[in-house]
Amino acid sequence: MKILVLASLAPSLTRFRGALLAEMVARGHEVVGMAPPFKPDAGPELTSMGVEYVPIAMSRRGLNPFSDLGLIFRLKSEFERIRPDIVLAYTIKPVVYGAVAARLAGVPRFFSLITGLGYAFTEVSGFRRRVLFNLARGLYAAGLRFSHGALFQNPDDPRFFRKVGVLPGSLPVAVTGGSGVDLEYYNVTEPPREPSFLCLSRLLRAKGVVEYAEAAVRLKARYPKAVFRLVGPQEHGPDGIDDETIRSWRHGGLEVLPATDDVRPYLTNASVYVLPSWREGTPRSVLEAMSTGRAVVTTDAPGCRETVEQGVNGFMVPVHDVDALEAAMEKLIDPELAARMGAASRDLAERKFDVTKVNEIILNFMGVA
Repeated sequence: MKILVLASLAPSLTRFRGALLAEMVARGHEVVGMAPPFKPDAGPELTSMGVEYVPIAMSRRGLNPFSDLGLIFRLKSEFERIRPDIVLAYTIKPVVYGAVAARLAGVPRFFSLITGLGYAFTEVSGFRRRVLFNLARGLYAAGLRFSHGALFQNPDDPRFFRKVGVLPGSLPVAVTGGSGVDLEYYNVTEPPREPSFLCLSRLLRAKGVVEYAEAAVRLKARYPKAVFRLVGPQEHGPDGIDDETIRSWRHGGLEVLPATDDVRPYLTNASVYVLPSWREGTPRSVLEAMSTGRAVVTTDAPGCRETVEQGVNGFMVPVHDVDALEAAMEKLIDPELAARMGAASRDLAERKFDVTKVNEIILNFMGVA
């Protein structure tokens, strides 16, 4: 069987879907990864896995059906050339335009993997956000209409899609434990005795980094020996964080550090992982932290709430609530509690988020033996 996996960012094929692609190859299937060109080139790593890499021109940013119209025809042409038996697409543009192109090209089966609803669905207040919400809703509805099945990473997202009229009632649906986590690669490490808090995230408001920074600065004033780190790339646009705000966070004692290719050293040096996101599919960074044995503080929001058993492996707080976030983080200043909850995180990761179990759900759903 020839399986094509379509993404909007080439590195995600190896970082987020590497284990899935490897399992497809191990089962004897011909596997193609398709995504826009990226530096460094993802091709060599995919080739070493036995996966053919096919670059496709695609703009990652913005939702404009008119300017993206050419993408449909580029995808159609590639699908006709490659002739896959199955296409699996994830993120909005591959799902929407990939589904239409697959129907035009006569691809036998097309599956949509909804990895999170993103910026357009986190808030709907304001004229611009309402326009974006309605556009994204219409695009997803079109893509799912041409899909043979949809995979979601948490149970809230398919319920929401049904509520807003996006998900056809007859479409087969499955829910996975996020993208899963490699329990061996993110192995358990001993947390430091000194309290050390970590957030790994793109610097976007919807990820809750403002709330994290404010809570961290408050706590740093009372616990000067505690460490607070925010690691990730700065993003521009309406949801990004400006330079002046970042400077004020640093002045308050928060370490703001650039993105890294390997988060494990940061996790090793943290006792608690924090992600106060407004909405997620299932946050991969939280799964990685859980796998390494770290207590978690996150929000009672779709996707995030799947990762915490309240008071067992961490705490959930309301979205946008800095006071509640600060209080939850302060409890985990206690190293004994942080260590105990970290051990419970690892147990939950093994039970619910093992990547081999998640990939089995995906492959079985698509009928891939």
